[in-house]
Amino acid sequence: MKLYGLPASPFARKVVACAVARDLGLALTPAKVNPTSPEVQAANPLGKIPALLLDDGTGLYDSPVICEYLDHQGNAPKLFPPAGPTRWTALRRQALADGLMDAAVLRRGEAARPQETARDTVIARQKSVVELSLDAMENDIPGDAPDIGAIAYGCALGYLDFRYADEPWRTTHPRLAVWYERFSKQPCMLTTQPS
Repeated sequence: MKLYGLPASPFARKVVACAVARDLGLALTPAKVNPTSPEVQAANPLGKIPALLLDDGTGLYDSPVICEYLDHQGNAPKLFPPAGPTRWTALRRQALADGLMDAAVLRRGEAARPQETARDTVIARQKSVVELSLDAMENDIPGDAPDIGAIAYGCALGYLDFRYADEPWRTTHPRLAVWYERFSKQPCMLTTQPS
């Protein structure tokens, strides 16, 4: 298997964190976001990363799909709970964290563009999405055991620390901050911190 992604991507981090939690030894192969890149296109015709190229040449893409595939490899405890309320909670948490990461990444990309009213509107909207997501996360704290929801939360919060350190979220979300302080010590979080 070969995983393509960017080391600073919170979505790539989520996939690698799942691989670490599952003890799979999957490393990230740095790749540029380029729809015409032959290596990425072989794994994802959309040209987006992260993308996983299986040994048989099959490509898997979008982090939720890759994470679920990894959950079926090896013998470590599952990250995706079985069918039922616990599974829906974990999947909902993953979707919430992925939405926060989408907004934070989009906001960062927009900030690199020349200043204009439309750009500023997009940035403000994405900042609002991040705030609303944090509020929802503050009211829905996962447990300390790694599951897909907790890992996604951890990667989202880590991305905010990495890219938006000047916008502290902890003071307005104290329960989430306490949880993140504990969860960030999990091996899957420690070994995947962006630098």
